[in-house]
Amino acid sequence: MLTDMSTSRPGTTETASVASVRRIHDDAPDTTTLFVRLAELDDGPERVAVRDELAAVWLPMAHRIAGRFRDRGESAEDLRQVAALGLVKAIDRFDPSRGAFESYAVPTITGEVKRHFRDRMWAVRVPRRVQEARNRVRVARRELTQHPGTPEPTTADLAAHTGLTEQEVAEGLEALESFSTLSLDAELSTEDAGYSLADTLGATDSSYDVVVDREAAKEGLRRLPERERAILYMRFFEDMTQSRIADRLGISQMHVSRLISRSCARVRAVALGQRQAGRTAG
Repeated sequence: MLTDMSTSRPGTTETASVASVRRIHDDAPDTTTLFVRLAELDDGPERVAVRDELAAVWLPMAHRIAGRFRDRGESAEDLRQVAALGLVKAIDRFDPSRGAFESYAVPTITGEVKRHFRDRMWAVRVPRRVQEARNRVRVARRELTQHPGTPEPTTADLAAHTGLTEQEVAEGLEALESFSTLSLDAELSTEDAGYSLADTLGATDSSYDVVVDREAAKEGLRRLPERERAILYMRFFEDMTQSRIADRLGISQMHVSRLISRSCARVRAVALGQRQAGRTAG
């Protein structure tokens, strides 16, 4: 209990006791009674109300902790939401017989925010071991270059400092560039005729599909009668109309149309049958 300053004289031990119990942070209220009450309540509306009251009075502390992580690529509001979630977890898990709530809540909330960055903020998802290597490499680089004029440490230097292998250090260095991505619209040239990252990427070559289709159709074409192969050649390779083909072969245009449809259906059936047989064999 805080001592009443109005009855204390300067320089007395009573005044000193007040200074000794003064809290470091203004956002650390005395909620011992509420926590004891919460621990005694069973699940129900009353317990929910006490829990909500505790969350409300401790929320400024959660926001203060979230503020430590600003300017790291996440919005302040999202960080506050994550810190609030950590606060609720701390309230639910806290045992009032083990000491002050602040001592338990601060690492719990901090850990929740750090997990948010670790699990949700990576643009390229990497394994946990690589994330840990990244953190150790990042700290080692900072420690090895803290003095002005210190050269950039080599992979071997970082491995010796961290106790990691050079391969693990290389993975950690690569992961340092994986936390955020570069937009495909990002300009790669400052000239007037600049180009974007997307302009440097390859595109699918449709010619590959043509090669695949031709190979798939070969067997079916071999099985066709000579006249039907000739009709398909005239129609699709010499670009002749059905009427001209009919005139050359001395048959009706309708007959040519039926032969083309039937021949294409046969070639397609053979190609699909080969594909299905390949999948079954695989």
